[in-house]
Amino acid sequence: METTETRPVVCEFLGTLLLVFFAVGSAVLAGEYIGTFGIALTFGFTLLALAYALGPISGSHVNPAVTLGVLLAHRITLRTAVEYWIAQILGGIVGAALLFLVAKQVPGLKTHEAFGTNGWGDRSALHINLGGAFVAEIVLTFLLVFVFLAVTHRVAVVGFDGLPIGLALAAIHLVGIPLTGTSVNPARSIGPAVFAGGAALTQLWLFIVAPLIGGALAAVVHQITHPPDPAPAAEDVPGEAPGQAPGEEPA
Repeated sequence: METTETRPVVCEFLGTLLLVFFAVGSAVLAGEYIGTFGIALTFGFTLLALAYALGPISGSHVNPAVTLGVLLAHRITLRTAVEYWIAQILGGIVGAALLFLVAKQVPGLKTHEAFGTNGWGDRSALHINLGGAFVAEIVLTFLLVFVFLAVTHRVAVVGFDGLPIGLALAAIHLVGIPLTGTSVNPARSIGPAVFAGGAALTQLWLFIVAPLIGGALAAVVHQITHPPDPAPAAEDVPGEAPGQAPGEEPA
């Protein structure tokens, strides 16, 4: 792969790694000090920072559900989406591995079946049941992906685009943390669950399926509520010709 093709994929790997390490890390390492509000702000601020740092290159999806929404909105090719998904999942696992190494240096810190993972029933602060958790994750993810699609131009996050995306993620966590711990991002859930094991792994399927459904629904509704995106200028998507989606060969 050429440099112009690998750069966005590397950004998605790095962005998801950093999101998991810092945002999930705020729950694992500092949750009792900063509380739900602090954790929610950490997720929002981290995504906001990544949107400005990586948005002009990859779009700063750092989330398979966002990538699915962007794919269904016909802003990227299937090949690019698959590359993003692989990078995001690997980034989430590596970010969780680094966080796990740090967490193991903290005496008495529990990681088994915990470690910032998502869950329902006894693993939910409000003991929400499976059906409630499923609906909650769909709706919460819908908001995130819908806002992303509404404020961005094709794939690039430019100008003030990152601000509503970060604010949306913070608001989503304020509501979702007591319910499921808030996933809305399969890569964010997969990484920590791999190291937490136990019920965190057996319940993981919901936090993959529900966010993807929410992202797909957001793409469908966005096509109804918003007019089609105009063809981008060459400078809108760095390194690409006019109308060329990321990962496509130039004509």
